[in-house]
Amino acid sequence: MYKCDNFSLCIFFLPESGVIPLHNHPGMTVFSKLLLGEMHIKSYDWVDPLHEVEPSNNLMQQNSKVRLAKLKANRVLRAPCETSVLYPTTGGNMHEFTAITPCAVLDVIGPPYSKRDGRDCSYYKDHSYAAFSSTSKEEMDKEIEGNDVYWWLEEIEVPENSQMDGIEYLGPPIGEAPF
Repeated sequence: MYKCDNFSLCIFFLPESGVIPLHNHPGMTVFSKLLLGEMHIKSYDWVDPLHEVEPSNNLMQQNSKVRLAKLKANRVLRAPCETSVLYPTTGGNMHEFTAITPCAVLDVIGPPYSKRDGRDCSYYKDHSYAAFSSTSKEEMDKEIEGNDVYWWLEEIEVPENSQMDGIEYLGPPIGEAPF
């Protein structure tokens, strides 16, 4: 709907069973509001690099694009609901939306995506912690406080079955405030 150097304003319409794949917002804060419908959200934050462990599976070790994350949300949202906030390093910055019913989501993203400024979108595939680790969950929990669920996130290319179509905004003009 609107984009400037400081933020972008978008509305995403998802049909029933539509998915916005697991992706990130590097260096950005995102305010998201489910305007209508019901959707499942799954989100992650990176594990502090001081506590990170290496995957034990040889295939995963060869892939430098795998990193340990902890699950922050795995729930269903129904409109009306609270606005969610994703911060650059907390709040579930890597997330995926799956529409249970047709949905509309309003996002205010600041600053907006910018390849030039190092804020390009990356996509991920999640793998269970046990699938690629020789460290047991119990050992991990002793080292890191809490009982969070850990997953390996593998950076991938844009998923083949992912498609987004832009629709021109034809509503009232949105512009800079006159102050």
